Amino acid sequence: MFEEDLVWIKSRTSIGSNACVELAPDGDAVLLRHSRHPDQLIRFTRAEMAAFFDGVRNYEFDHMLDD
Repeated sequence: MFEEDLVWIKSRTSIGSNACVELAPDGDAVLLRHSRHPDQLIRFTRAEMAAFFDGVRNYEFDHMLDD
């Protein structure tokens, strides 16, 4: 897929002012970028993203948000 064809999505609760984490499906992968640096893409397999989302759903990363 060409980069201009990617459909980027972000959380409905993401912060304004160009400070969002965005995801886009790309064939058998999922791309991740920060809206401040849209040219820097990280590619994950769907299995890697599924494992990450599973960890999020199970609160495995919540300690990183504590002050």
